[in-house]
Amino acid sequence: MHSKQTVKYVCETYPSGNHYYYKIELITHDSWNNIESLMWSTPRPISKETFQKRKIEGYKVEYVTMKNKPAVILPFAQK
Repeated sequence: MHSKQTVKYVCETYPSGNHYYYKIELITHDSWNNIESLMWSTPRPISKETFQKRKIEGYKVEYVTMKNKPAVILPFAQK
């Protein structure tokens, strides 16, 4: 179980208006005393309800606005 200091919840917002919610945990590959071994885990998808619940409980939350350009559509020649 992670504490409020070792977990954060992320909300990614895309230009399309879609929102994606993730949980990220601080992990170590050696020891908590070795600062160089600390890193964030792979983002795990969570629900909007979980995100809002954890925000109210005082966990760290982060809002990220994605500014990706739309994909380029390549036309293929038809036979």
